[in-house]
Amino acid sequence: MDKKILFLCTHNSARSQMAEGLVRHLAGDGFDVHSAGSVATGVRPEAVAVMAEIGIDLSEHQSKTLDCYLYEPFDLVITVCDRARDACPIFLNAGELRHWSIADPAAVRGSHAERLAAFRLARVDLERRIRHELVESVTDAPSYQSK
Repeated sequence: MDKKILFLCTHNSARSQMAEGLVRHLAGDGFDVHSAGSVATGVRPEAVAVMAEIGIDLSEHQSKTLDCYLYEPFDLVITVCDRARDACPIFLNAGELRHWSIADPAAVRGSHAERLAAFRLARVDLERRIRHELVESVTDAPSYQSK
């Protein structure tokens, strides 16, 4: 049976979306993965761009609120930003709760190149955590070279 995971971030626009895409890419059918936020704002184009660099398509992803998942059972709920950890309700149906403090790439101001660099850093941090904490038992997980 697939392990059911929910990634939470404040806006479900970048980090949680990237985490969802990475788990699907790295673990395939090993996980039933979802993402949501306390507010739905749309998926950031920078998140779509940096994930496309490694062959993961987020262009059809939709930003969702956590309301649709409040009463669903999850094996694991992971908050990927500090604000989400503080603002999210308690998931009584979660087998395990974790928090990963990932820097907010959407908060970076500057040139397009500087913003993309921040999204790449978040992607690399998420990928490292996902590999080590979630898919370490998957031996055929795809690999890529971070840019």
